[in-house]
Amino acid sequence: MTSDQHDQMTAAEIARLAGVGRAAVSNWRRRYPGFPQQLGGTPQRPTFSRKEVEAWLKETGKSDQLATAGSTETGTQSISDLSPFASGGPSYTREPEHGLADLTPGQLLARVMTSLLPQSTAPPPNHSDDTDVPDTDPPVVLDPACAEATLLMAVADRFGSSVKLVGQEIDELAAAKAKAALHLRSDTQSVKYEIHSGDSLLDNQLGTYLGASAAVICEPPFDLLQWPATKLADDQRWTFGIPSPRDPELAWVQHCYAHLRPHGVAVVAVSPRTCIQPSGQSIRTALVRSGALRSVIALPTGMGSTPDSSLHIWVLRRPYGTPTPDTVDMIDLSGLSDPADVPDGNAAWRDIVRGDSPAVSRAVPCQELLDDDVSLLPSRYVSAHVETSPDDFARVTGRLRALYTHIGQGLPNFTAPNTQVRHMYVSFAELERTGALKIRSRETTPSAGDLLMRTLGRPPVVATGTAEDGIGVAQVVEINADRLDPHFVVAFLQADAQALPVANTLGALNREDLRRCRIPRLPLAEQRRYGDAFRYLQQLQDTLTALAKTSSHVIDQTLHALTTGVLAPGFSAARDTDGAIATDNETREL
Repeated sequence: MTSDQHDQMTAAEIARLAGVGRAAVSNWRRRYPGFPQQLGGTPQRPTFSRKEVEAWLKETGKSDQLATAGSTETGTQSISDLSPFASGGPSYTREPEHGLADLTPGQLLARVMTSLLPQSTAPPPNHSDDTDVPDTDPPVVLDPACAEATLLMAVADRFGSSVKLVGQEIDELAAAKAKAALHLRSDTQSVKYEIHSGDSLLDNQLGTYLGASAAVICEPPFDLLQWPATKLADDQRWTFGIPSPRDPELAWVQHCYAHLRPHGVAVVAVSPRTCIQPSGQSIRTALVRSGALRSVIALPTGMGSTPDSSLHIWVLRRPYGTPTPDTVDMIDLSGLSDPADVPDGNAAWRDIVRGDSPAVSRAVPCQELLDDDVSLLPSRYVSAHVETSPDDFARVTGRLRALYTHIGQGLPNFTAPNTQVRHMYVSFAELERTGALKIRSRETTPSAGDLLMRTLGRPPVVATGTAEDGIGVAQVVEINADRLDPHFVVAFLQADAQALPVANTLGALNREDLRRCRIPRLPLAEQRRYGDAFRYLQQLQDTLTALAKTSSHVIDQTLHALTTGVLAPGFSAARDTDGAIATDNETREL
């Protein structure tokens, strides 16, 4: 290996260095223009300068944040043994540090919500040497439904000892765990904290901080169907109106807002129904009219402490001495496939808002929001489609029509054999014994032409020598190309592989089952004839699958263009002699 090659890294090596998955590195390349440019390798296996990568990781904090607890966004503590809480003597230990790929959905949500707090939440460090200046109490960041302090720990990761952390939790055991986690953080960072037990709505023990908190961050309980509205009808916390008994989240939103000081910011997670439920319309109207609601962010499915939940984040700010804002930032990130792609830095959020990309965010005038139902779903106001012209649709449709015609002409015609085919079969065990193939473990790095047995019931494939070869491999079978054609082997193997029962967690044949599989015993030249035919059919199937997906996408875009006025409903289409398009029944008869 030359010196230049030694100084280069693959994406997999970068992922290992940063403690993340390979997909995160791909996301960094797309999201950050400053990510080092490819130096060599191939499009499927690019390489990068080790020096530039290490400098970029350090500059952006992608390296330190994954390795350093306390001063980072990933350090977490937890209880090692819950039993001592019953006797009043908690014991706690520090967990190993986690990378992005290891964070739970709740921890990812905590990072995102904390990043939405402005930097002004905590004052800058005071470097004065004047010992006569009295210490002032740090600003308070409050969580009235703190559970095990996941959100508060994320706040400590970002602001350290420059804020005081205050929480309340109805579950006593969870409150004890929160105290223990913050106690350990206090030992390492001198973080001040308070944790109280009790029902925040009925027994608010944080009354000292009403109208005095710099920030409130909260993921309220989403399993409440109702809240005790009749018991709290006269409470002063309902600035924007008394929530209906069926709107507990609006009670939590106002509870959080009531604790803010002037210019204080609240970041609250809500369910999508709270954004549209008719019973909450009057409160949503008041939130928009007052200028308190500043942003609504739709998150990808799966973020939060509840599995497979769909969440929106409301960002509220208590106005004071400034003109009431006339817009609300609507941000739709629900289409992201990986929750780890949601920004977790305050600067990134500012870039999203400033960019005003119609596919992601839009500053919506308050007057537009105040329609009949006051919907606060970002998807209503953010365009998920890039608008195209009628000429664009005509050009794409024409290309699709030509592709379908071309592929139709490429459908093969096979002839019947001259004589009845009767194959003699040979087992994989015999082929391995004679050196025609060799079954290796899943850890073996496959080479192009190897046979890959895959997990989860997926069919075997021939390795291509690209990164995709590493997806779900159960076993690697090295093929002796002088004895066997790999495509011939794969095609005939599928029948036996699908017929044999699978009794392991990988959903794949084990080695002994694989050795019992059989393929026809044919000369290499005849194998290659079969292999060529199988390979052609596989390529045709892949092409048709990709074309079907593309066609479906074009149809979705066309439907959107019809509903938004880009296209008119009059159209023409190729039809049969009776003037009708082929029906589903006719298609199935094929």
